[in-house]
Amino acid sequence: MSYKDQLKPWCIVHRLPKLQNAIILRCRRRSDAEAYLRIFQANNPTASYQIVFDVTPEATANQRLILKSYPNS
Repeated sequence: MSYKDQLKPWCIVHRLPKLQNAIILRCRRRSDAEAYLRIFQANNPTASYQIVFDVTPEATANQRLILKSYPNS
């Protein structure tokens, strides 16, 4: 997760078929995310949206070393 993403941990996720999700918007505060969620639901009431707090951890130094040792295919 980049530093920019860490500044905005609250996400609005659009729930897609086949257990897929797409992050639509990132916010600093939950209240902002809730306000945008109401707007999205008003504009597209048939779609499914959800607010989540993104706590994806940073890769440790050991994990970065392992990732660097395997070149991309």
